[in-house]
Amino acid sequence: MIIFKQFTFDAAHFLPNVPEAHKCREIHGHTYKLIVYVEGPVDEYSGWVIDFAKLKNEVNSILDKLDHKFLNKVEGLGNPTCELMAVWLWKQIKPMIPELKKIELHETPTSGVIYEG
Repeated sequence: MIIFKQFTFDAAHFLPNVPEAHKCREIHGHTYKLIVYVEGPVDEYSGWVIDFAKLKNEVNSILDKLDHKFLNKVEGLGNPTCELMAVWLWKQIKPMIPELKKIELHETPTSGVIYEG
């Protein structure tokens, strides 16, 4: 079974490796939406794949490093594209939630990335 939990966070960034005239070269912000998917069997006793509270606490401990921050200053996010942020998030979440199946990161309501490690 695959379960999911959705999170949001706000952050500012710029993309240093785009052409000078590109609008994303300037500092701007987003309200990001992160959906974390976890796969595993349903435990016979608890009836859960994973406790949603545990998932929430673990992911929020990571998102605290990003929420209302300037992403370019976060270690490992010097070029914080949506794609590279997804890889960064995966590397942070996977050790805490080994059952992690995939993450979906939306930079805007209509743009984002799905990453499966």
